[in-house]
Amino acid sequence: MKIGILMCGHAAAEVMDTHGDYDAMFAELLSASGFEFQTWNVEGMDFPASVRDADGWLISGSRHGVYEDHPFIPPLEDFIRAAYAAGVPLVGICFGHQIIARALGGRVEKYQGGWAIGRRGYVVDGLGTVCLNAWHQDQVIEPPADARTFATNDFTRHAGLVYGDRAWSIQPHPEFTPALIGAYVSLRRGLPGYPDDVMDHAAAEVPNPIDSAAIADAITQFFKQPREARHG
Repeated sequence: MKIGILMCGHAAAEVMDTHGDYDAMFAELLSASGFEFQTWNVEGMDFPASVRDADGWLISGSRHGVYEDHPFIPPLEDFIRAAYAAGVPLVGICFGHQIIARALGGRVEKYQGGWAIGRRGYVVDGLGTVCLNAWHQDQVIEPPADARTFATNDFTRHAGLVYGDRAWSIQPHPEFTPALIGAYVSLRRGLPGYPDDVMDHAAAEVPNPIDSAAIADAITQFFKQPREARHG
């Protein structure tokens, strides 16, 4: 099964040599899946010619907001709607979670409660409490009508959304290892806009385990589930 990775941004240059870019992180996360991967740099306006160029699509995180004025965002939303209509499965992570929701009629905002950074617990349908690394201030405030919330916590009400067999998305980053979060915290700690208490908590949580493998299994199962052939 070929999965197209739509890159909506890139890892910080300071961590890329050690940890790779987002597409490498996803390939590592899903290494047991047997998937083949191809990357398109949609942030740089490199889009697939057709939603049929892959068997499924994985939309990455980004430093951008989905409501911001960037050239790649309108065509990405069009692509999401076309893939959704054609029944080509979509998976979104962080920014990807948000832009799928926005493209399909949901609302995304910068959350007044501030940042979620580092290891957080989420109640996930069928899995109980799952701990994953987060790095976001924006979040889905109102899901689209077709979406069902499957993951939540007190800070991020709609942390995971599923749209039948057509789309699946999650706000935290299952591809972010503790080592990567530690590197990012070291880079950003003390900078304007990053509260000391949030960064201190994130740093303290770095040694604790996360449950990325459970989410990797969920993503793999979502992509591989049987689907009726759809045209479009």
